[in-house]
Amino acid sequence: MSEAERLSGRIRNLERRAVMLRAIRQFFDQHRFVEIEAPILVPSPGLEVHLDAFALDEPRANRYLITSPEYQMKRLLAGGMKRIYSLGKVFRRGERGAHHNPEFTMLEWYRAGAGWQAVADDFEALMAAIGFPGAWERLSVADACARWAGVRIEGDEDLPSLREKITRAGHRLPDDGTWDDLFFALFLDAVEPHLAGAQVILYDWPRPLAALAREKPGDPRVVERFEAYAHGLELCNAFGELTDPVEQRRRFTADLAAREARGLPAYPIDERFLAALAELPASAGIAVGVDRLAMLLTGATEIRDVLPFADEEL
Repeated sequence: MSEAERLSGRIRNLERRAVMLRAIRQFFDQHRFVEIEAPILVPSPGLEVHLDAFALDEPRANRYLITSPEYQMKRLLAGGMKRIYSLGKVFRRGERGAHHNPEFTMLEWYRAGAGWQAVADDFEALMAAIGFPGAWERLSVADACARWAGVRIEGDEDLPSLREKITRAGHRLPDDGTWDDLFFALFLDAVEPHLAGAQVILYDWPRPLAALAREKPGDPRVVERFEAYAHGLELCNAFGELTDPVEQRRRFTADLAAREARGLPAYPIDERFLAALAELPASAGIAVGVDRLAMLLTGATEIRDVLPFADEEL
């Protein structure tokens, strides 16, 4: 296939993507954010079970291509920066499909002294600024599961109780799996299909899915996390940030155990990041898939149609 044939029908999407990238930077300039160029090679790429990193063997220390600039950006917040954003490449092994590419562009921003609602407001304003206006419904995960799956997930159920609750509502589940596996089996089967025609911000995620989010004050069953969906595309993941290094170490240890149980690589704990958490002010942050924003704005159904080169085209 010639390059002209490969790019047929894609050039207009790439032109619109370039306009979108300029609008993103203009938005953050207008809101007095400082752009940060995050390092690409890092000592720890993150420990969550769903992350698989590209490793590089270095003579003195192993390094990984970043899966997110989160750890480094939070260290900058701990050092006194207030409003920062990063717009650049991140890398995740094994992510290939209509909505995934192993190299992709991530927009990530943080506000010191703010809660997740301020970042959600930023997100809605940004979407309007890049040409995607419209109201966003804000719905708790518990309410979404109750509305569309007939199951209210509270976040404090043990694994047998969760399985019983879901099967009692008539949903089929895998024979085994973790709490996360059961929840996402229900979510993908009974909730996500209803998001295809909606613009929804889902907040108050169950505590077992906390990752780096803090517990919601007054309700430890859930954490300050939200995800936004538009017309079936998951666009972002956001946290009211955990600032407790002891709790974060406990979660990292649990993540490492879960990775070992699944036969996944065990990545190092980033000790400098944990040390910085003790100095991190109350903050909120968000990561947005830029390629998916481009898909949404252009009407593309596959991520390759908004990239100059997808992985299989290199």
